[in-house]
Amino acid sequence: MNLDRIIAVRNNKTVYQDGSRCLKVFGRGYSQADVLNEALNQTRIRQTGLPVPQVLEVTTIEGKWTIVSEFIRGKSLARLMHEHPGDKSAYLDQLVVLQLQMHARACPELKSLREKLHARLDQCDLPATTRYDLHVRLDAMPEHHKVCHGDFNPSNVVLASDGSPYLLDWAHAAQGNASADTARTYLLFWLDGDIDGAEQYLRRFCRASGTDPAYVQRWMPIVAAAQTVRCHAAEREFLHSWINSHP
Repeated sequence: MNLDRIIAVRNNKTVYQDGSRCLKVFGRGYSQADVLNEALNQTRIRQTGLPVPQVLEVTTIEGKWTIVSEFIRGKSLARLMHEHPGDKSAYLDQLVVLQLQMHARACPELKSLREKLHARLDQCDLPATTRYDLHVRLDAMPEHHKVCHGDFNPSNVVLASDGSPYLLDWAHAAQGNASADTARTYLLFWLDGDIDGAEQYLRRFCRASGTDPAYVQRWMPIVAAAQTVRCHAAEREFLHSWINSHP
């Protein structure tokens, strides 16, 4: 295997290109179960017909678990937005279209998003009364079974050289309410410092899906609280402000 060309480094993971293959090498802190679960998620999502790179194998490299999948030659929407800021609106529209196509799919084998969020709320360091209120709010939300990415942002959408889109990084995939997934994407724009992009994205998604923005807003404290479990210290104050400021 050739580990000379690094494509991306993020969250204790390094992604390499090895010819026609993509090698996602996980840090030693990742368990075998977590890596196998991500590979299984990606395989299951691909079977729904969504444009997802094929998993070729799961192996170890120098003692580190690695997912090997087909390499997609192209650029992410995040990079394209940076290189062509005048086309940002068009790229955001494409992001929304792809997310709606994803939400139109079902994959019963995926974990429940509601259960994952409840588990995250149990783990966060908020006061007990706040956690209780968030659990109650989550239970009151409609139960859906749509494919939700869990980390859907412009960095995880790649346009191949022929213009075909591919959806990457299925570690957090679950089945649940699409508006929770939307709130998560909105939050990721904010955490990336792209406030204008966040607002443009939410307007476009709600218009295209016929969703009331106020309904998405009701998910904000829940997804923000869930994010505090694995956030950077610099993000914590911001996330706590979201939890306290959204009705």
